[in-house]
Parts: sequence; C-alpha cells; structure tokens
Amino acid sequence: MTTRHTRILQVVLALATMVLAACNNTNTPLKESTPAGQQATQPSEKVYVIFEGPWAIVPDPKDANSVLALAPKTKSHRDLVVQTSDKVLPAGIFDLSLPARTGNAAGTVDPYILQAKIDPQNVQHVLDNKLERYAIRLPKPDAYLAHTHYRSRVGATYPPDASTEKDYVSIVSLRYNVTSLNGFSLAGSPDNGTFNPLLLQVETPTINFVIHPAHDPDPLDRCNTHSRESFRDLTKLLNVTLFLDFPNDPAECHGKDPQNVHPAKAEVLPNFPSLLAGGAAGGPTQHLLASIYLFGAVGGACRAPIIVGN
Repeated sequence: MTTRHTRILQVVLALATMVLAACNNTNTPLKESTPAGQQATQPSEKVYVIFEGPWAIVPDPKDANSVLALAPKTKSHRDLVVQTSDKVLPAGIFDLSLPARTGNAAGTVDPYILQAKIDPQNVQHVLDNKLERYAIRLPKPDAYLAHTHYRSRVGATYPPDASTEKDYVSIVSLRYNVTSLNGFSLAGSPDNGTFNPLLLQVETPTINFVIHPAHDPDPLDRCNTHSRESFRDLTKLLNVTLFLDFPNDPAECHGKDPQNVHPAKAEVLPNFPSLLAGGAAGGPTQHLLASIYLFGAVGGACRAPIIVGN
C-alpha cells in the first residue's frame, strides 16, 4: 500500500471516529440548567370564594397571613350553607384550607367595596361570642372582587349623607391563584357538637358561603327593611358605628328603620281595593301579583354592603 493510500485511510478512520462520538453524545440526555433566581413555571388555577349575606371580612388579629369572614347568626336568616357541598354549618369557627398557591396574597380591594376600620379587640370579642356568629378563617386573598353591586348610602351618621352614595358591593368574591383544584377542605369547631372535616370538590371553580333570609321578601315593603336590619346586626356584632340607607326608598322609611334609635310605631297598611285583599277571589297569589304590579318586582337577597376591614 502506497503512502498516499495510507494517509487516505487514516483520514477516513478519523472521520468515522468523530461521527460515532457525535452519535453517542446525541443519545445522552442533556440536563437543562435553570438560570439563577428563576424558578420553573407552576400550573395555576383561579378559584373564587364567594360570600353572600351579612358578612364582614377582617384581618385575623393573631395571623397576618389570614383573614376572618364574620357574620351574625340571627332569627331573620337561615343557617349558613357551604353551597359547593350543600352543607349546613352551625355557629362556630371554621378553617378553609387551600392547595399550594401561586399568587402573591396582595389583598387588593375593589373600589366599590365598603371598607371600615375594625378594632382587633372587637374581632376577638366576636370570636369569643359563641352561638351568636359564624366565623370562617381563610388565607389572605390575592384580591377582593365585586360579585354583585347595589346602590346605597353608608355613613357614621343617620341618615347617611347623599355624598356617600355608591354602587357598593353586596356580594364579594375572594380570588386565589392555586396550583390545583384538588385539596380544598373545611374543618373547625362548632359552638355545639362536633364537625367532621369536609373535603370540598371544586369544579366550577367557586366555593360559596351563603346566608339566605329566613323568609321571602314582603312585596309590600318598599323600604328594604331586611337589608337595613341585616346591616344593623352586622355593625352591632363588629361594634362599629355605620348606617345604611337606600336613595330610592321613600322618605317615610326612616321613621320605621330598624337602625333608627327612635323608630316610629308600626303603621296599619292602607285599605287597598279588593284586588289586594287577601280574602279576595284571587287569594294570596292574586295579592302577590297585584303587589308586583303596583310596586315593582319582588326584591332578591340581602342588599346591604359587604364590609372589608382595613
């Protein structure tokens, strides 16, 4: 074999060696490094915890990372229901646990939510006041959002000044960013009896804490009496001086407002034509339909503002 052929063979062998080495390196998985200070992206789901009824959401006096949803337990309301599982809760203190979070728990507040200064001592007094309140402890949310608005006035004097008029939030939604829709649970201590921890299935994704009125609204009531009474009970529970009024209610509502310390005596309803008489041929249904015709549609749930403590 000539020298020239020998050199050609050496070059071919060298190239073959390089190709084999490249193939071997290709089959070896490479481990990607994460730049310093940068974390791998986690899955994120938005979940909304909704409170409907006479609620206040206040800072937990013993844990800066938690808040407390407080509501009075009264005869004018039905029992608290966790609507996700249709579970009725008695008076007591309960804890809502969430899966791992991806949000920053900033707790930003929608500008139409009523904010008020709540003394931590008053909050502790509410927690100690057994059989008279519901308390739900939950992590500080990423944001307090509006679910439902209703136009009203709120102030420290009665009746509140027209300058306080606003589309206040009457049902509030607390938003959380979490890694999964699995891992929600409710535990706690009722004031009477025991409570088995409850696993909550979150699919929509919402969790609803609802306190409905004990009775359907009176179609003849043009004063939003239930909402005024609910707000009175809530502010009494929190020991804060605030009053609620509705700009579209008749002026005579002030005289019989349950918030008024000197309410007028109950008045006998005027004698409407037989169309409105309960004993008329139409009966109660005719009475209800006529009331709707004269005074507008029957009102819905509580229209009092939710309070967020600051």
